[in-house]
Amino acid sequence: MADASGLVTPAGSAPPITAVEHRGIEYVPVQERWGRPGNLFWMWAGAIWNVEFLLYGVLGIVVFQLSFPQAVLIIVLGNLSYVLTGLASLQGPRAGTTCFGVSRAAFGPNGNRVPSLFNWITQVGFEIEGIALIVFAGIALANRAGVQSVPGWAKVVFLVVAVGIQSVLPLLGHAAVLKVLRILAFPFIVLFVIMTFFVVHRYHSGPPSASWGSLTIFLALVISAGGLGWSENGNDYSRYLPPTASKRGIVLAVMFGGLIPSVLLEVLGAALGAELPKTAETSVTGLTAGFPAWFVVPYLIFAIFQLFSINTLDLYSSGVTLQSLVPGLHRITCVLIDATICLFIAAYAVFSSRFYTLLTDFLLFIILWLGPWCAIYLVDSWLRKNRYDSGSLLNESGGLYYRNGGFHWPALIAQLLGMVAAAMWLNAYSPYVGPLASRIGGSFGSDFSVFIGLAVGGLAYYLMASRTVRAEGEATEALPG
Repeated sequence: MADASGLVTPAGSAPPITAVEHRGIEYVPVQERWGRPGNLFWMWAGAIWNVEFLLYGVLGIVVFQLSFPQAVLIIVLGNLSYVLTGLASLQGPRAGTTCFGVSRAAFGPNGNRVPSLFNWITQVGFEIEGIALIVFAGIALANRAGVQSVPGWAKVVFLVVAVGIQSVLPLLGHAAVLKVLRILAFPFIVLFVIMTFFVVHRYHSGPPSASWGSLTIFLALVISAGGLGWSENGNDYSRYLPPTASKRGIVLAVMFGGLIPSVLLEVLGAALGAELPKTAETSVTGLTAGFPAWFVVPYLIFAIFQLFSINTLDLYSSGVTLQSLVPGLHRITCVLIDATICLFIAAYAVFSSRFYTLLTDFLLFIILWLGPWCAIYLVDSWLRKNRYDSGSLLNESGGLYYRNGGFHWPALIAQLLGMVAAAMWLNAYSPYVGPLASRIGGSFGSDFSVFIGLAVGGLAYYLMASRTVRAEGEATEALPG
């Protein structure tokens, strides 16, 4: 049997790691579904054993002024949001397409371009973050080699090389991503153990110092960078599982594959943040102030590999999202477009003195669209009992989900209402503080945008669309499982 790359593989087996995947949002035939829930655990773990999450933990201590016990509590609570990523991975095996292919059931093929645009911008934003951090780590390595001032042209070279290397796995596709990230999980775990030894050896915790409002803002950031922030990627990787795959197995594999490394790394980052010198820079390279001198170079090298791994998921997902936004583009073309855009905007980030402020703002602002969309997506799946007409999902001019000219207005209205509600309680101080955020939580305000966005978006969609969506689900032939 020929797979999407044109190679002949046995039914149900993975293609070779070097095979280029040409399939984008196109339907994956059941006989070519070779994945298992356990594959998803190791893929997510391999991507998230990552210094980015170490940095998020540091931000809780250094930026939001939490004590270590406060930070641990918020980190554990916030990362329970990975259940959303797990639940948002159940549709791929039944629908056989990507996340924003499935999202057409709720929004319609034309209406779905709105959240697709939001997601494409979000994924490219995460790619820019990763590439910039890779370049910063490369500059730090050059400093360790004796180059005290890296010239601008050298930074540009670092950028071009980083983007070129970053594009390899997403160009190869799904099978290569899963296999390589699983392999990388193990050395990353070893690095975590070593870093833990250095930090625990001298750790001490100070008294609580953060306000209630600061706790809520850090909670919003943890949820945004964690389970909610990955929910729009889930089905891009679960669609290669057969429709009979265990639902419980999928949810648990994805949830714990993300939750375990996120909690461990962010807690380690919080402990490290408590030990950093007051003059240390709050960055991936600034964390080296907390390690012995001999460990700095291995740490930076591993950091670069880790950042490449997590960026792989973003670049692959941004490519298939762009296909949903602009039908007719080839997946490989989409990857190349995204990589080029990432190169130019990452150049601005690298040369900007406000990079880490922009990063914090980015993580908070994406909550505005993510919360309502995730709720609508999951409510829609629940109402139709996870039954999808795969042909209609990919039909640009007709089919079950075309409705009013390709728009499903209840979903679009619910998305708007959820975003307005989230904006009322968003605290991205200082560029934006919503009216509820400024009135509740003390002098620094509070942030419950993620919860109000989820609640309003999901409830509004249920009230407006439940009868219609249930009828669509009943009219759709149920798959096995």
